[in-house]
Amino acid sequence: MPHPVDVHVGKRIRHRRWLVGMTQQQLAEHVGIKFQQIQKYETGANRVSASRLWDIADALGVEVSFFFEGLAPEGSTGKDAENMPADLLGDKEALDLVRSYYAIPENQRRRLFDLARVLSDVA
Repeated sequence: MPHPVDVHVGKRIRHRRWLVGMTQQQLAEHVGIKFQQIQKYETGANRVSASRLWDIADALGVEVSFFFEGLAPEGSTGKDAENMPADLLGDKEALDLVRSYYAIPENQRRRLFDLARVLSDVA
């Protein structure tokens, strides 16, 4: 059974790879391994060594700490004060929304952001 940390790191690899529009094959080539290994990392079936995680972070343009963001401490519920999942980008719909949001021109994006805040009563 995969360790929850390995699963979390794998999900973060997959989400970042998806956000930058990179295939498993492309990431594998950047890192110098076979794409099947990337598949195993992304599912948490195989653990990622520190040096390999360093290479993956470099290929994906993030700091190594990115892969541990949103990791709930042991005994935590995995929810923050606003009752949102700790790993918000763990949801494909949320990822699609973020990708679509950044495809909108900046001036329209700001107006959409303001509208969303008003509708959610967070403003």
